[in-house]
Amino acid sequence: MTTGPRGPVAGAVATALAARDGAGRALAGAAARGGARFSVLPGWAQALLVYAATRLFTAVVTVAVARRQVESLWTPASPGYLVMAGDLWDASWYRSIAEHGYPLPLPRDGAGVAQQSEWAFFPAYPVLVRGLMALTGGSWEAVAPTTALLLGAGAAVVMRRLFARVAGERAALAGVLLVFSAPAAAVFQYAYTESLALLALALALLALVERRYAWCALAVVLLGATRVIALPFALVVAVHALARWRAEGRALPRRTRWALLGLLATSGAAGVAWPVAVGVATGVPDAYTQVQAAWRNGSVVWFTPWFRVSQQLLGDVAGPVVLVALLAALVWWCTGPTARSLGPELPAWVLAQQAYLLAVLDPWTSTFRYLVLQVPLALLVALQVRSRAAVAAWAVAGLALQVVWVAWLWRFDPPADWPP
Repeated sequence: MTTGPRGPVAGAVATALAARDGAGRALAGAAARGGARFSVLPGWAQALLVYAATRLFTAVVTVAVARRQVESLWTPASPGYLVMAGDLWDASWYRSIAEHGYPLPLPRDGAGVAQQSEWAFFPAYPVLVRGLMALTGGSWEAVAPTTALLLGAGAAVVMRRLFARVAGERAALAGVLLVFSAPAAAVFQYAYTESLALLALALALLALVERRYAWCALAVVLLGATRVIALPFALVVAVHALARWRAEGRALPRRTRWALLGLLATSGAAGVAWPVAVGVATGVPDAYTQVQAAWRNGSVVWFTPWFRVSQQLLGDVAGPVVLVALLAALVWWCTGPTARSLGPELPAWVLAQQAYLLAVLDPWTSTFRYLVLQVPLALLVALQVRSRAAVAAWAVAGLALQVVWVAWLWRFDPPADWPP
């Protein structure tokens, strides 16, 4: 059967379709070649590329949101990226520490009640930035966000190695992608302590998994000077020690037993070191607790704020029921077969930190930021969704919520707003 000559329209359509198919094949080939080149890179380089891509996204979002930032006590209207990343919210406290140190005596009001002050904030990050400012001559806005960005890069490299150690290379990179695509992950390039804390935590977990206890102790000391999370890490050390004892029993060398006891003691000491240091420096033994109470309506209450907030959000009965159900689901997830395949340390960290937050935190909008250090959850997601398309979908959803986080919580709407 023969066909007649094609008209000019039909010919143009055929040509366009052929061009489209050719372009599609070319793009597919380019993507395949790009993927092949990416896959032959060292693991650390892959982690850095993933980190750079997510940080570029966050930078673009920050600049876009900054255009809608009105003038406030922290920033002018429509500030530049460095001001937006370096001066909002608690960044102002860290800046005060870096430029002026901690105030003495302990700031109080006319009635003698401790006020909000720099003593609530741990010293490692602002002291590091202060040293780099002196070394480079740079301003706080230039040095502080840049330092956080570089610390986050180091954390990405160490975290990939940790994830690869317990779950393999493919899952490791997916886990890193999901960590830095999380809704509150923008904070890893702002003038906050999360990047340094993530680096210290990744170093501590990696050293613990690899049984390098002296290095783990050093990382925990850094963790204790960065954020109030060294104490729950002591529970992770205890879980690790118990797992080794169950596996090796009396065959466990005496030197190793003493090393584990020393690491456990170091973790506990690091967890209370800063509150003790604040008490010694100010001459008020419970000064740290008093300053923390200034942010919490005058007192620190244990456990009950979670149930109170759940009732405010969901009702007197439904709220606690949903809260308990979510906590039970978290325990189930972190003790299931996939979590057990990672070894005891990473799931133990998730549960230990959550238990600590449940005990001491008044949950509200800042909870999203506190949870960014529960990085093993990202690895669990990567292992359980399995396909690259599903991991990509999780990452896209996280980045979309990151836009919401920056626009809703990081951007400040005077005279008062919900904190990030």
